[in-house]
Amino acid sequence: MALYNNRIVVKVGTSTLTNDSGKSDLRATDRLVCTLADIQNMGYEVILVSSGAIAVGRNKLNMQSRPDSSTMRMKQAAAAVGQCSLMYLYDKFFGDYDKTVAQILLNAEDIEQEEKKENLTNTFNALLEMGVIPIVNENDSVSYTEIESEDRLFGDNDMLSSVVAVLCRAKRLVILSDIDGFYDSDPRLHPNAKLIEQIDTIDESVYSLAGGAGSRRGTGGMRTKLQAAQLATSNGIDTIVTNGKRPEALYDIVRGGKAGTLFTGKL
Repeated sequence: MALYNNRIVVKVGTSTLTNDSGKSDLRATDRLVCTLADIQNMGYEVILVSSGAIAVGRNKLNMQSRPDSSTMRMKQAAAAVGQCSLMYLYDKFFGDYDKTVAQILLNAEDIEQEEKKENLTNTFNALLEMGVIPIVNENDSVSYTEIESEDRLFGDNDMLSSVVAVLCRAKRLVILSDIDGFYDSDPRLHPNAKLIEQIDTIDESVYSLAGGAGSRRGTGGMRTKLQAAQLATSNGIDTIVTNGKRPEALYDIVRGGKAGTLFTGKL
């Protein structure tokens, strides 16, 4: 089926939404929300896939100092509290720009079962038709496998954002990271690392450059972003990895300009 040229999925990670002490970065959130609201005003349909619930919940509950803060039940409790706080912030900031948001929480089985998948697609389409901005997250309070497992299906929501982009037939997927894009080596370890502006084929040689996990506050490394890009591009969706601290790059992206690394979509 054809893609919607004016439909864009934006994924934002924990490292963009929180500061170095793990608290909500309100200025970064506001700048992101302002840009997304503006892009919708330009005629685009916007879907936001947002991480951050566990980090925000842990901070609100002062869990870092608790001895059992890393257990599964405590992580799920943190997700439940954090999801509330996160949606409150989004509702407030988007409301400042006269936008209405909706919350969609997903588990892996929601995508795997055909009936649920169809219902989801219908819900997304109905919301977008009404000018609502859906905000999507993994349902961490229920889905323990996604928090716990080594090879998670959604991995810090990178893969989730790709699945949502495919489900909604978006033309573009933008993954906001804590670095400027995909490099030929880790720029945090190698000062001479070079940004790769465009990748047309994701093969083993590209995966070999990806390295390990992500930042201290986020769990999604470059490898999960490659896996997400591979799924999206195989469905014809252009995928861009760029720096979440500069959400203004989204203006260039929707106009077809360069920002970060473009993985070209192919059917």
